[in-house]
Amino acid sequence: MLMQKRWCILFAVFAVFAGLATPLLAQEPHAAFHATTDWDLQPSFMFDTLCALNFLSGDPYYLKFYQPDYDRLFPRLRPEERAAFASLKHRIKDQNGGIISAQFALYFSATDAESLDDMIRVVKHSSTMQRNLKATSYYSDDGWKVYDESRGDLEVALKALKRIDFEADWEKQVRPRVEKARAAMAQDLPKYNVIPRIESALGSPSPSNRITVYLLYYSEPHGIKITGTRFLTHYSYPFRIVLRNAIHEMMHPPYDLAHDADLRASLQSLRADAFLMDKVEHHNPSFGYNTLEGLEEEDCVQALEQILAEPFGMGGDPRRYWKEQDDGIHVLAVALYSLMKQQHFADGHEAFPVFLKRMIRSRALSNGHMQELNRAFFAK
Repeated sequence: MLMQKRWCILFAVFAVFAGLATPLLAQEPHAAFHATTDWDLQPSFMFDTLCALNFLSGDPYYLKFYQPDYDRLFPRLRPEERAAFASLKHRIKDQNGGIISAQFALYFSATDAESLDDMIRVVKHSSTMQRNLKATSYYSDDGWKVYDESRGDLEVALKALKRIDFEADWEKQVRPRVEKARAAMAQDLPKYNVIPRIESALGSPSPSNRITVYLLYYSEPHGIKITGTRFLTHYSYPFRIVLRNAIHEMMHPPYDLAHDADLRASLQSLRADAFLMDKVEHHNPSFGYNTLEGLEEEDCVQALEQILAEPFGMGGDPRRYWKEQDDGIHVLAVALYSLMKQQHFADGHEAFPVFLKRMIRSRALSNGHMQELNRAFFAK
C-alpha cells in the first residue's frame, strides 16, 4: 500500500500559500493550440537540494523515505545548522500548512540558480526572484512573506550543505541513479502526445508544447509543479506514474478564477457541503490541500488526469487509487470523475471550466449528491 501511495501523491504547490487558486499563466495575445508534445528529461542538483530540506529538518513524514540519507548527512551538521533546518519546517509546515520543498522549488524555478553558491546569492538578494514570480500566476503576498521570513534560516541551511560538500555527495549517491532512469524513460515518453489533449480539455492553449521533467532523488513522495511547463518527480516512479504526473501537473490550475467571478463564487458555494469540508478540516496536513481552495483545485485536476490518462492506456484502477490516495480525502475528484463519465466529457464537447460551472449550478455536486456519487463509485 505504501508503494502505491508514494508513487501517486501530487501537489498543487501554488495553492498552498495563496488563499485563492491562481489564474492560468499569462498567454500571448493570440496564443495558438499545439499539435505536438516535446519532452525534456533532466536531473537537477538545485531542485534535489531544495527537496532534501524536507528530511534534513528531521520531519518524521520524510524520514520513512530517507532515513539512511538522514543518518549519513545529519550527524555532519552543527547544532546551529540543525536548528535552522528545524526552523524552516516549523515556519513553513507547522505554522503555515505548507511544504518546504514545494515552496522553495517553485520560487527558485523563477531564477537561473544552479549551484549552492548561486542559491545562496539568490537568498541574500531576492528582488529578481520576486520580480520574476510576479510575472507568473504563482505569486502571492502571503507566500512571499513566508519565504522572506525564512531567508535567514535558508541561508544557514544552504551554507551548511556547502560546508559538508553536499554537491559531491549528490554527484556520487544520486546522479548515477537518476541518469540511468532518464535514459530508460527517454525512449518511451516521445510516443505520448499529451499537450493537445490537455489543451482540448481545458479549452485554452498551453504556454508551450515542451514539458520539462526534472527527475529527482529527494522529492519523494511529492510531484511538484513549478513555473512554466515544468515539474518535479521522483526518478524511481514507474513510467505510467511519470506520464500521469506530466498530464496532471500541466493542468494546474485548470481554470482562471481571476477572470471568472461566477466560477469563483460557485466553488465557494461548495463550502456548504459537510462531506467535502470534513475532508478539508480532518486530514494529515503533510499531504497539503489544507484549504478548501487547494483541495478543490487538486481534485479538479485529479479527475481530469484520470479522464485524460485512460485513452493512453494508463487509467489504472481509479477506485483503488482514490480509496488509498491521501487517506481518501479526494471526494470531489471522485464525484467529478463520475459526472464526467456520465456526461461523456471525454468527447470534447465542453471545456472543463464550463463543465464544472454547469455541474455546480445544476446542483449535481450539492444537497448530498457528492457523497452519493462517492458511495456509488466505490460500490461498483
